[in-house]
Amino acid sequence: MSLAEVTIDGSAGAANAREIYGQALVELARQHPDVVALTADLMLSHQLKAFKETHPERFINVGIAEANLMGVAAGLALDGKIPWATTFAAFASMRAHEQVRSDIAYPGLSVKIVGTMGGLSGGVAGPTHAGMEDIGTMRMMPGMTVIAPSDPLHLAQFVEQAYARRGPVYIRLGRGNDPIIYPKDQTVEIGKAIRVVDGSDATIISTGVMLRDALVAASRLADVGVSVRVIDMHTVRPLDVEAVEQAARETGVIVTVEDHMVTNGLGSAVAECVAESGAACRMKRLGIPDVFSIIGPPADLYKHHGYDATGIEQTIHALLLA
Repeated sequence: MSLAEVTIDGSAGAANAREIYGQALVELARQHPDVVALTADLMLSHQLKAFKETHPERFINVGIAEANLMGVAAGLALDGKIPWATTFAAFASMRAHEQVRSDIAYPGLSVKIVGTMGGLSGGVAGPTHAGMEDIGTMRMMPGMTVIAPSDPLHLAQFVEQAYARRGPVYIRLGRGNDPIIYPKDQTVEIGKAIRVVDGSDATIISTGVMLRDALVAASRLADVGVSVRVIDMHTVRPLDVEAVEQAARETGVIVTVEDHMVTNGLGSAVAECVAESGAACRMKRLGIPDVFSIIGPPADLYKHHGYDATGIEQTIHALLLA
């Protein structure tokens, strides 16, 4: 794929991933009678009203009780259902961490967890509601699949694939409208990264909503003669090890970009892979540093913490000159 085949100027518009999720879940329930939707008093926020109206007998609101949300989901899975438990990413991964670990991941139940307001996408809500650690806490659980879609139009495909996938799955979404990047016929596959742009001088590996900034940085670098590969690592676990090792060998420079703590997220997963590969590769992880973020609009926060397009561009220049 080339830069000309993806949209980085906003001309393709944006879509609300939560609306797409709600629609996809309604359609999934029409096809599969074992689908059950659960929420922790966030039906409207997570666009589940249509599900409640079309499948009221398969909709459960547990109230503001995220630990209970996961426990109920586990019980439904033991009864042969495929439950979809939806809440804010911070609460799914932190407040209900023990229930996700012991009640869902340990027995390997097919519970599908959807966390919204991942990263600093809900920046004005403050650190208590920011899912800054969720990828890390979820990816360290045995058997857990972790997905962070980069394009909202891919979400329906991930919902279908997650339903068919045995065991627990965590899907991370943002808060607002996300840019449409890929052509409408672009297909995605859990565990298979997308090489969005080819390049030979350096590689940017991004996950979730940071793909657009990665592409902007790659475009600016191309204008000054720097050839940058861009990889969409929409699945953090299982990681596409082959894509990472190939990038390390062929470009020798990797920058990871994520709207997540740099500790134990995508960057850590990629660094582990590079270290074990033995490849001679310089690497830098970009994301939320070792702080609780200040409050503000997401784009301003990405810039403040140095992982927007400008921060990516400057990091690659520094690595190439090192």
